[in-house]
Amino acid sequence: MTDKCIFNKRKNPPGPPPKRKPKASGYAAQLREKQKVKRVYGILERPFRNYFERATRMKGITGENLLILLERRLDNCLYRVGVASSRSQARNFITHGHVRVNGKRVDIPSYKVAIGDMISLGEKLKANKVVGENVEIARNAGLIADWMELGEDGKSARVVKLPSRENVDIPIKENVIVELYSK
Repeated sequence: MTDKCIFNKRKNPPGPPPKRKPKASGYAAQLREKQKVKRVYGILERPFRNYFERATRMKGITGENLLILLERRLDNCLYRVGVASSRSQARNFITHGHVRVNGKRVDIPSYKVAIGDMISLGEKLKANKVVGENVEIARNAGLIADWMELGEDGKSARVVKLPSRENVDIPIKENVIVELYSK
């Protein structure tokens, strides 16, 4: 590997020239945006389509309504309040029966919260060291969503108001998703 080495002089590796990647089409960009949102929230195609259909029936802008519906999911609420470090961890807590909404056990991650709902953790999860660390990290970093209120003990939360488009911190172009589904 000296200065005379051909690998240092060449821009491309030896062999035939690399093929140029074609420019992505408009449909590809729309599909990529939809897939990104599905992966972020951990939703499969059929439920995502149902959320979109529900968003079109609501008053207001369809793309914003879609994001608001996704933000109101129970697994997302646990993530936004800092109890879970990821949405998949929040889903795990919920499906194992560690979460209560208004005192009733809920084991459905797609449960839609409303204003005034009280989300609390089960006894085993309250004593969990990982949950305590997650809450502390979220409090110190200011990651708790402003539409939710964390309890003093850090093991419960209340939905103060409905989320808005400004609460979604992920760079999502919701109008592109609406264009894809409106074809």
